[in-house]
Amino acid sequence: MKIIDVTTFLVPPRWCFVRIETDEGIVGWGEPVVEGRAATVAAAVEELSDLLIGRDPAQIEDLWTVMYRGGFYRGGPILMSALAGIDQALWDIKGRAAGMSVHQLLGGRVRDRIDVYSWIGGDRPEDTAAQALEARDRGFRAVKMNGTQEVQFIDSWATVTRAVENVATIRDAVGEDFGIAVDFHGRVHAPMAKVLIKELEPFHLMFIEEPVLSENLSGVLDTLRSTPTPIALGERLFSRWDVKDVLASGAVDILQPDPSHSGGITETRKMAAMAEAYDVALALHCPLGPIALATCLQIDAGAYNAVIQEQSLGIHYNTSNDLLDYVTDPTVFDYVDGMVTIPDGPGLGIEVDEEYVRERAAEGHRWRNPIWRHRDGSFAEW
Repeated sequence: MKIIDVTTFLVPPRWCFVRIETDEGIVGWGEPVVEGRAATVAAAVEELSDLLIGRDPAQIEDLWTVMYRGGFYRGGPILMSALAGIDQALWDIKGRAAGMSVHQLLGGRVRDRIDVYSWIGGDRPEDTAAQALEARDRGFRAVKMNGTQEVQFIDSWATVTRAVENVATIRDAVGEDFGIAVDFHGRVHAPMAKVLIKELEPFHLMFIEEPVLSENLSGVLDTLRSTPTPIALGERLFSRWDVKDVLASGAVDILQPDPSHSGGITETRKMAAMAEAYDVALALHCPLGPIALATCLQIDAGAYNAVIQEQSLGIHYNTSNDLLDYVTDPTVFDYVDGMVTIPDGPGLGIEVDEEYVRERAAEGHRWRNPIWRHRDGSFAEW
């Protein structure tokens, strides 16, 4: 079997899909994207296709190694996301050729289903408690929210109070037996992260995500190691080399790589195994589309330390299209009692509606994240 074509599609609301075709008619799909840089990643996929055309798609480890190491410059969000989508599509092809799901090819599953959580906003908190209750009514048992608005290096106590009151309102609404995760989104600097982490401890959070940017961990190690609240991060870490020092620091309880950014299935499984060796849990990042979610679930199936899965159904980014629009059988992602069953179909376990993908790709997108500024006019982390 040989690869004969690699095609990317930019589809609303902010996603990029890749379709890899073989000379035997087997097609695999992947989702290579950096949010806000989809066209750049698509260009990287096109460049990497020179290393794929005419090759056997079953030789995934070798293809991955050549794509990663063969260009001299390595790593980073663009290359690793392009590589990730290609890797997903190669595993999809391999599974379809064998008539087996990816997790079966990788040794079988250790679980039949996994918890999922719903995202409820919080950037400009007005009605997050109502959103949490609505998520609970839809069967979710956990939610995640952004914890703060703009935060200066040293900010006012009013900023801390707003963040605490927002979480308190949700905890009061949903009760103690309900998971609440608070995402600092890397927008909090070390001095204020120390304050916020301590003030949020009474609310028994499921985890705090990206309390600071990963490159700033050294400034808060004592706080992260001592807090009883689990600390999660990893969406902006792209390889096993990126996570090794983070894991060794002892400051992280939950690793959150994104298999559409972190080299696909091949690399993310290695990162998950590294986390397990440090007794660190896995909660894959996935505010993206259906191929990305299917990929996560294939990894979750065989990762013993996987604890919960992010998913984007109804997320505020999904305005013109949503998670289920691009698959022919939306029931594959049915959520029951706050959990989703691991797909058992061949490859990634979903069927992409190619006709609809091509139709929406004609519109495409140019999604960009907001640019925030502080009251003094300086740039604020979003």
